[in-house]
Order: sequence, then C-alpha cells, then structure tokens
Amino acid sequence: MGGNCACAAGNPLMPHTATITSVTEETGDVKTFQMVFDDPAVMENFRQKPGQVAQISVFGMGESTISITSSPTRKGFLEFSVKRVGRLTTVLHNLEPGCKVGVRGPYGNHFPYEIMKGRDLLFVGGGIGLAPLRSLIDFVLAEENRDDYGKVEIVYGARSLDDLCFKNGLMKRWPNIKNTSVYTTIDREDPAWQGHVGFVPAYLEEIAPGADNKYAITCGPPIMIKFVLSALEKLGFPDHRVITTLEMKMKCGIGKCGRCNIGSKFVCLDGPVFSLNQLKELPPEF
Repeated sequence: MGGNCACAAGNPLMPHTATITSVTEETGDVKTFQMVFDDPAVMENFRQKPGQVAQISVFGMGESTISITSSPTRKGFLEFSVKRVGRLTTVLHNLEPGCKVGVRGPYGNHFPYEIMKGRDLLFVGGGIGLAPLRSLIDFVLAEENRDDYGKVEIVYGARSLDDLCFKNGLMKRWPNIKNTSVYTTIDREDPAWQGHVGFVPAYLEEIAPGADNKYAITCGPPIMIKFVLSALEKLGFPDHRVITTLEMKMKCGIGKCGRCNIGSKFVCLDGPVFSLNQLKELPPEF
C-alpha cells in the first residue's frame, strides 16, 4: 500500500475524525472541501503524495474514494474536490464549515514525480479530472520544487464556462509562475467566454506540444481520455511517458473487497496511477 496510512488505532478501515474548515464552490456541482484532522498528531503524520486518494465518510451514510486535491507542499490541511453524482456526495455537498467527517488513507500509489525531475510536463485535464492533477501541478509549481522541473503546460477543458474548475489557478495563479503555460477551452460557445472553444483532444492536437523530454499526465471523462491518448500517440509521446489514473472502481482502499480488481492488478494497491504501457498489459475492461 502506498503512503503511510493514518488510520485509527491501527485498523485500516477505521477513519479519523476531521473538521471541514472551508467550502469553495468550484461549479454548480463541484465543491472543494478543506479539512483538518481533529487530532493534530494525525494531521502531522498524514504523509500523502501527489495522486493518492483517501476514503471520506459521512457518518451514518457511508464513504467514498476521493482524490486528495491539495499538494503535500501545502501543510496543515487537506483538500478534496467532490462532484455531486449520487446519494453520499449529495449529502457531503450539504455540509458546511464546522461539520465533521471521517477520513482514512492515504491510499494507492502516486504520480511518479521523482522520475519526472528534469523533464518538461504536459497536463491534460477535463472537467473534475483536473482535481487529481491539481495535486501534482501545485507540487511541481511550488517554489521549493519549481527548479526541479522544466516547462509546464496545462491543457484543460470543460463542457461550459460554468463547468470550469479551479478558475483561480487556471486564470490567475498558474499562468504567473515562471515557464508555465495554461490553455483553457470549453465545448460550446458562450458570450461571456473570449477563449478557445472546442474539445480537449482536438485542442491538444492544435497546440501540438512537442514530445521530446516530456511527460504527459491526463485525467478526465473516459471518452476524453480515450481521444487524448490517441492524440498523444500522434504527437509522438511514448507509452511509458503517458500517465493517467483509474479511480472509478475503488471502494475499500486496501485490496480486500476485490471491487477494483482488473486482471492481476488492484487499482487501490497497484494504482490509481498507471502509465499507458502498464494499462496496455491489463484486460480491456478499464
């Protein structure tokens, strides 16, 4: 299991209590919850790495696997960006600062930021898929890490202007960091939008970023990822330098329930981060 699991009393299925400290409405159905563990020692020992996930529980309702959206370079709190898609996430969306939740983890592997050092990075995201990418983007763009990486390009799109997540990062914070470029698009025209209009894969081919000395990291709706992977192949990216995530099947987080089993792999243990050459070795069910 990746990371140092900060689970209560040594029981990997027992969450620690955390308090929501702020809620940011990203879109009409996506909110970012900032929270801290009630026990300061647990907060100190929760050593997540970019790309890992945690289990968030609403007491009496159940739990769900959520990407850790914040970078480990931002100390003293965790952030989780949650799309309202079902019963539990709807209840979570109704919580306010001061409410209590359970958190266990971190789980899974992480983006291979160690082997990415010295390389240029291309991030390609769609919709809520920018959430797990945000943890790595903020990690590599942090002042203490920025010189370890080359040029950073971020290509991101959503269905509409209202569906763009993390607007502050996209429009203000990330473009102002040295050697960083941000390309944003929406699927359909909007009178209030002066930027690019079109789907992410086509926009990616239009931008045509070079593949030399570069890793591509992508996350988004499955249909977007399918065409992004095709575009990256056309652009010359080798499979081992194309990274994505598989989180939709995770449940227990510790390889016990078997729900995320794909061939010989467990997404919660061997993933959620995989390179394209690893994915091609799995059965065609992901």
